[in-house]
Amino acid sequence: MTIEHNISLKPYNTFGLDVVAKHYASIDSVESLKDTLKSKPEDIFILGGGSNMLLTKDIDALVLHINLKGISIVSEDETHVIVKANAGENWHDFVLWCLQQNYGGIENLSLIPGNVGTAPMQNIGAYGVELKDVFQSCEALNIDTLKERTFNNEDCNFGYRESIFKHELKGKYIITSVTFRLTKTNHTLHTSYGAITSELENLNITQPTIQDISKAVINIRQSKLPDPNDIGNSGSFFKNPVIDKSHFEELKTMFPEIPSYVVSETQIKVPAGWLIEKAGFKGKRFGKYGVHSKQALVLVNYGGADGKDILNLARLIQKTILRIFNIKIETEVNIV
Repeated sequence: MTIEHNISLKPYNTFGLDVVAKHYASIDSVESLKDTLKSKPEDIFILGGGSNMLLTKDIDALVLHINLKGISIVSEDETHVIVKANAGENWHDFVLWCLQQNYGGIENLSLIPGNVGTAPMQNIGAYGVELKDVFQSCEALNIDTLKERTFNNEDCNFGYRESIFKHELKGKYIITSVTFRLTKTNHTLHTSYGAITSELENLNITQPTIQDISKAVINIRQSKLPDPNDIGNSGSFFKNPVIDKSHFEELKTMFPEIPSYVVSETQIKVPAGWLIEKAGFKGKRFGKYGVHSKQALVLVNYGGADGKDILNLARLIQKTILRIFNIKIETEVNIV
């Protein structure tokens, strides 16, 4: 393993922000990861797919870029398969691999940017499916003790875009692999959320397969979300807020068209994108950065933007939503 110095992280974050890592190492095995940590570097920064972060400053630390590769079948029976993917595998490539084997469960999570290893941290989700629905376990390395630990579903304390790795264990473990329980037959199809049903109709598909659902999701995402290779972004920048039903009923008297999803008898989820668009931010450009014209949830770097500028825009949006709707919207991305 080679440690490089003063390396630009522009190629390694989907916002395309040109920040500099004081030191940088690409990690391709658990052994090299342990060896690096044994040297007790003063400060480390863990980098995965770079898709869920906003870098606002240079990284005055050793950046460990987790590039562990490999996919394997742990076990299987007639109906299910247990698949293990190492942390450095690209998430969408992993989804496509599973679809090629006709393994079902993650087709609704197609085209989500990032790597497998960061998926549990965020409990990634889209179109009615979350990672926790198919998560079997993950292996992680304790940064201080260098001991490996297996976390099962319950251990991870999954919530809406939440996990134990974002809170109690933040900065204490490095996920090295994730194991999934997927279906081989009698796949459960999730088609009711979002525009999947209408997109399947556009494709003239009446009896969809998991591959068809993946194609529909990809079409929808490509029509709404910018490709990070074309315009720097991290996908959805904000979480959809969950509010009390009484608060929602008050808002509905002022904004009858407000969309919603029932969470429980007392709580309602409101699309953050709708709130941001209603507040007038959709498509608004501030020189080198702004809000995407097709999806208000997405903040973009048109080229040469500074992470601090994008952060200031995010804060302005949050303050405006709080003032208009009395709703606090939280960022989905990690601010560094």
